[in-house]
Amino acid sequence: MTGWGDGISRVGRRSLLRGGATVLAATALSASGASAVGTRPERARPPDRRAGAARPPDPHTGMLNVRDLGARGDGRTDDTEAFEAAYSFAAAHVSSGVGRVVVEIPAGDYLITRPHALLNGTAPPRPASGLRFCGTGKRMTSLVFRPETGPDSYLCRNQDAWSNISFERMQFRSATPGASFFRSYSTGQAQDYRFSECEWMGEWEYGLALDGTDTNSEMRWEACRVGGSYRRAFLYSGMTGGGQTEPNDQDQFLNYWFTDMKVEYEWGNFLEFPYGGSITCRGGSYIITGRRPRSTPEYGTTSTFFRFPVPQHHDSVQRFHAQDIRFEVRDPDVVVIDCTWNGGTVHFSDCDDTGFAHKDFSADVRPHRYTVGPRGPLIRYDSCQLVGHHTYRSPSSRGTLPSVARYDMCLLRSHTARDFLIADGVRPAGFVRFVDCIDTRNTSDSSRPDSPAAPPPCVTPPPASAPAPADARATAEPPTPVQPPCPGQDDSPVKETITRER
Repeated sequence: MTGWGDGISRVGRRSLLRGGATVLAATALSASGASAVGTRPERARPPDRRAGAARPPDPHTGMLNVRDLGARGDGRTDDTEAFEAAYSFAAAHVSSGVGRVVVEIPAGDYLITRPHALLNGTAPPRPASGLRFCGTGKRMTSLVFRPETGPDSYLCRNQDAWSNISFERMQFRSATPGASFFRSYSTGQAQDYRFSECEWMGEWEYGLALDGTDTNSEMRWEACRVGGSYRRAFLYSGMTGGGQTEPNDQDQFLNYWFTDMKVEYEWGNFLEFPYGGSITCRGGSYIITGRRPRSTPEYGTTSTFFRFPVPQHHDSVQRFHAQDIRFEVRDPDVVVIDCTWNGGTVHFSDCDDTGFAHKDFSADVRPHRYTVGPRGPLIRYDSCQLVGHHTYRSPSSRGTLPSVARYDMCLLRSHTARDFLIADGVRPAGFVRFVDCIDTRNTSDSSRPDSPAAPPPCVTPPPASAPAPADARATAEPPTPVQPPCPGQDDSPVKETITRER
């Protein structure tokens, strides 16, 4: 009796080679046919891509793989329908208001040509919480967005339908200049977004654009890379319209956290908040590598990391904190912060923007710009190394401002404390204080071994105290010598701005 294995054993090597040649020839014909199509994307056509026909997700993990819906991820095939089917399946499988599907996107380059294909949160059966997209890693899983036109084309939209949305370990690339990544409209539902180990590349109009009248809050970015370029901003909070009864309705957009980021893009703004706020950025490297290709009426040629252009807000949202960040000011048109808030707090702690202090233009840059008034904002720099000038403006030149800005133990890399500030329409006396800071007077000649020691920083003598009683003078300790004021300090118009506290 001849078994199945025996039949195989009697097949000659020559027969196998002939069969292999036939397969190779068929493969070559298939490849030549594909190349004849040109650059137009080929559409993958699985037997049935309707959401109801999708392979059920793994019952233990809830994972739905886009490859099971026909996505190829070869960078040429149009995978739009597979992603639309994946979202439809996830939206249809919500239980008790909670999503039950995790969309898995293996390594590959996935071409998407229609807006809202990745997330189209306009009308799920009901508002839902919990939608998760998982890739394999930055640049390993890449979603290439190539709509026919750029403006008003968003890869994702959430019209008050979902909360608790997560994107993990993937890249988003705009292949149509001026397209946008995500539009979020909220009257209370859209909130709690998380981006972990994601990357953005290409030329975008918006990264995320926030609109509506309530929430759009509690969003975090962890170990992400922001590359590419932005005609407006990577995160733009407070778009006009959308049914709001007054502009400050959008001050409900608050609580945004950026941790261990690599922000290294060509041009545009990183964060722009006409409304909303309460922002924390901790750790990472922030670099703008180029300049806007053309001047615009709103921005000119300036690119800004943190832009807060509207003065009036609710007090609770006027809060910005940056810590442990290294900035690079590579061009005079690069601005770290431009803030016009009329209240709130701005705090930089252990930050450094002196990486390009050796450039000829560095002494003249103005990377930190503020408009200040009687209520602030209250501005503080702790243990920072700072290049160029800081600019302070005032909407009114009448009256003297209270002390609203303070520099503690900072290195002023380019100027003395007297020349560090540029006040436009602000009476300088009293509104800025320097505490235990080091400036060019202390550091300019420190590298020369034969140079004399630099004079100590200027200090304001303490007020004279009343004489002690006669019986106390004999036992009191001798007074601590007080550093005399710098020559000419009494005649200086900014003498009250430079103090040293003990």
